[in-house]
Amino acid sequence: MSGDRLSAEEVAALVEKAKQGQLPDQPSSGSTRRGPRLRTVDFSRPTKFTADHQRRIARAIDTFCQTSVTRLSTELRTAIELETINTTQATWSGAQAQLPAGSLWVTLDVQPLGTRMLFTVEQSFILMCLDCLLGGTPDKPPRERRFSEIDTMLTQRLIESMVHQMSLVWHDLAGITLSIVEIETFNDASQIAAVSEPTLVVIIESRINKHSASMALLIPWLAIDPVADQLSGKESTAPEADLAGAAEIGRAVATVPVTLRAVVAAVDMPIDEILALGPGSVIKLGIQAEQGVTLFAENVKLARAQPGANGPRRAIQVSGTERRYG
Repeated sequence: MSGDRLSAEEVAALVEKAKQGQLPDQPSSGSTRRGPRLRTVDFSRPTKFTADHQRRIARAIDTFCQTSVTRLSTELRTAIELETINTTQATWSGAQAQLPAGSLWVTLDVQPLGTRMLFTVEQSFILMCLDCLLGGTPDKPPRERRFSEIDTMLTQRLIESMVHQMSLVWHDLAGITLSIVEIETFNDASQIAAVSEPTLVVIIESRINKHSASMALLIPWLAIDPVADQLSGKESTAPEADLAGAAEIGRAVATVPVTLRAVVAAVDMPIDEILALGPGSVIKLGIQAEQGVTLFAENVKLARAQPGANGPRRAIQVSGTERRYG
C-alpha cells in the first residue's frame, strides 16, 4: 500500500475478509467521540445520611465497641472482641431483610426526641455469654435452646449493660439517650418507621474464642432528624447567641395584643325559638353552674374561671388551666 491507496490485490483480500465477517479493527483516532456514559442508580438505596453523618456515627459506634469490650470481658471473665465492620444505607424494610434469622430485637427509645431505633443481637452470641456467666467455657459454640426464666433475666441484664454503653456515646455525640423499650425474638418493627424510611445500618461483629456473631443498629432517619445538624457537625457552636436570639424574639412577641374573652356556653337553637325569645325567657345551656366560664385567647382555650365583680365592674377569677405553657 502506498500512502492511503490500496492495491488491487489488497482490495480483493479486504472484500474476501468482509464476506467472511473478518473486518480489520479500525485504528483509534484522537478525534473519535466517546459515547455518553451511563450510570446505574439504585433507587432502593437511599442517600439521606451524608458522609459526615456516617463517619461520625461509625466513630461513635467504634467507641461503644471499645468501652463494651472492657466491661463485657470483665463480666464474662473471658476475652471478647467487638468491631464495626460495615455501614450501609437502605430503606427500613430493606434493612430488616439484612438481619440474621433468629436474632433478638431490642427496641430502643430515643430521648428527649421520643423516637425509636432498633438494636439486634444474634442469639448465638447471647447463649455463649450466658454460658460464660454461668461458669462455662467458650470452647464450643452453644447449642440452640429455648430461653428459661434465668436465661431471660441474665439476657436482660446483659443487653442493658450494652445499651447503657451505647447511650453514653450517643449522649456525647448528639445529646440524646437510649433506653430499652422491649426485647423480643421477633418484633413488629413497622411500628418504628415506615417501610420506605431511609435507614442507616451499622453492622458490628463480635468474636469470643474465634466464634463469630453479628449485631446491628438500625437508625431510621426520623429517629435523628431533629439532631441531624449536630450529628454532621454543622450545628452552631455559640449557644449563647441562640439563647440571646430566643430571648429577643420572646420580648418582641410579648407586646403583641391578643383578644381575651370569657365564654359562658354555646347552644344550637332553631330559628323559630330564637325569634320567640323575649324578656324573661330561660335558655338552658346544658352545663353545670359551678363550671363557670371558659377563658379564650383568640380561639385557644386557656382556662376555666368563675364570674364575679371587682368593685363596680365585672371580672372573672381563674380556677384552673386547660393546658400547660412553658
